[in-house]
Amino acid sequence: MSIELSRDGNIAMLTISRPRAMHALDRDALEALAAHVVVLAADPPRVVVVESTGDRAFVAGADIAAMAEMSAEEARNFSRLGHAAFGSLEKLPSIVIAVVQGAALGGGCELALACDLVLASEKARFGQPETNLGLIPGFGGCSRLQRRVGVAAARELVYSGRLIKADEALSLGLVNRVVPAEDLRQAAQTWAAELAQRPPLACARAKVAMAAAESTDATSAQTIEIEAFASLFGAEDTKEGLSAFLEKRVPTFRGR
Repeated sequence: MSIELSRDGNIAMLTISRPRAMHALDRDALEALAAHVVVLAADPPRVVVVESTGDRAFVAGADIAAMAEMSAEEARNFSRLGHAAFGSLEKLPSIVIAVVQGAALGGGCELALACDLVLASEKARFGQPETNLGLIPGFGGCSRLQRRVGVAAARELVYSGRLIKADEALSLGLVNRVVPAEDLRQAAQTWAAELAQRPPLACARAKVAMAAAESTDATSAQTIEIEAFASLFGAEDTKEGLSAFLEKRVPTFRGR
């Protein structure tokens, strides 16, 4: 398994490559992902793109061959590792985009759900098929899928283990955009470049406030939103955005 981290200015790329196993996630992959996220967190880019090589799969799931030999304690540690890796990715202040070209199943769907946005090829497939194996999603799928698509749809997908096509995933709100397969890479580059021009401090604060709305009570979430809103009024970017609006010009955001 190889997960490569590269960076071009304000955009970073996390590229997963284990083509013989359709990029299935094992312990080494999760540890590599977590290590790369530590690097990104130390100097956050404006946008992080999570992708994989080839055309068959984004990530086909966790490594079933490895799981077949696990004890309950080993499985507990494996699940904790997945939660830690995906949780740290989710908490990055950057805008994180999953680029899904094929199967995003089990751990692959959970990885996409840990990203802010999902761009999918029309050939993409999504699902949490763990119950077909007598298991349940173990990397955050039960909670994140429910938050993304709603309780009823999440229950149906987890209980049935069925796979859905990109157009259904779009209608459910699991993905944000669907494009033709041949346009996927260019669409990802274009979208990442557009988002990299957005004010990074404002996007990061919005991310914190929206995460609070998912995980806390309404009053606490509103308090966090108020503080996030107020904290931006000392930022150069906020002054630039307000001035540019009043002066009828395009703002330049510098992340300060």
